[in-house]
Amino acid sequence: MALIVKSNIKKVVKELDKENSVSSIAEEVGMALEKKLEDVLTDAIKRAKANSRKTLQARDI
Repeated sequence: MALIVKSNIKKVVKELDKENSVSSIAEEVGMALEKKLEDVLTDAIKRAKANSRKTLQARDI
C-alpha cells in the first residue's frame, strides 16, 4: 500500500523542523509511517464497524 508519498516526507520534516537540525531522512522512516498509518486506519475501521457505520469518519481516528 502506498499512502505515504516518500518525496513529501522531507518537505514536511523541513516545515516542522524550525531549527533545521534534521538534514536527511532514512528510508525506514517511510516504511514506519506506512505501518503507523495502516494501524491507525485499521483501528478506525473497527470503531466505525462497532458503531454500525459504513462511513469512516474523522472521529473514528
